[in-house]
Amino acid sequence: MTSLLKILAGILAVFIAIAALVMIGARFADGPLEIIAGGPFTSGELVEEEPDWTFITTTDRREVQFQLLDPERSRTTWIVEHNGRIYIPSGYMNSLVGKIWKHWPYEAEEDGRILLRIDDDIYERELVRVMDGPALPHIVQKISDKYLGGISTSKDMVESGDLWIFEVAARR
Repeated sequence: MTSLLKILAGILAVFIAIAALVMIGARFADGPLEIIAGGPFTSGELVEEEPDWTFITTTDRREVQFQLLDPERSRTTWIVEHNGRIYIPSGYMNSLVGKIWKHWPYEAEEDGRILLRIDDDIYERELVRVMDGPALPHIVQKISDKYLGGISTSKDMVESGDLWIFEVAARR
């Protein structure tokens, strides 16, 4: 029995070491590795003109990549469009997993400057947290429809801090 526990502990240690190496290695990659935060963007072309963001809806694009400028880390995230403006949600902020896994929303509140990468185009933007306003119920509904299969998401989740929503705005 003791040798079986040693084998299982060894296998677990190998998996933990591999996961740690992947997470550390991802910090040097050109962008994120799916759900693992990555390093700063080293590829892509800076786009200066303001795009028509409705292509987010018309192409049914679910995800984009963005990089915070401080700290210089990138990640893959969901995105929604409403009335020509785009928004990035961050759910589960009050959960144990959210508190352990999700640091970027707090970092974005400190310094919201980002690089948004869609395909090979990079846009200089700013994340601005949205906590109220006439568009909020529509944005929350779009998040619910697009990502949660219509499972009820409410403005109450934003007010309680469980769901954070950032507008991806032009830099000031």
